[in-house]
Amino acid sequence: MKELCRGYDVFYHADKKECDFVVREGMRINAAYQVTIAMNDEKTRKREIEGLLEALNAYGLTEGYILTMEEKEDVEIDGKQIHILPTWEWMYRRLT
Repeated sequence: MKELCRGYDVFYHADKKECDFVVREGMRINAAYQVTIAMNDEKTRKREIEGLLEALNAYGLTEGYILTMEEKEDVEIDGKQIHILPTWEWMYRRLT
């Protein structure tokens, strides 16, 4: 996991909503991530998406990620791309 984060600073975003990880490279926030076991509960889905959207808007990002155990889906909300995917797949993509 250390190799995936090398050269980046990782922070937590909290305002009205929360986002688990925002990633800074140099002086710019360039990624936002939520992590949850599953998105099948409507309350969880709403919380994770709203927190991610708040971070995307706060840092001027156009896309973000929600990492799960199994779910995979792409969603567009308010012109923002949200990629929901299994954590293993995200890690595999980063390492290849």
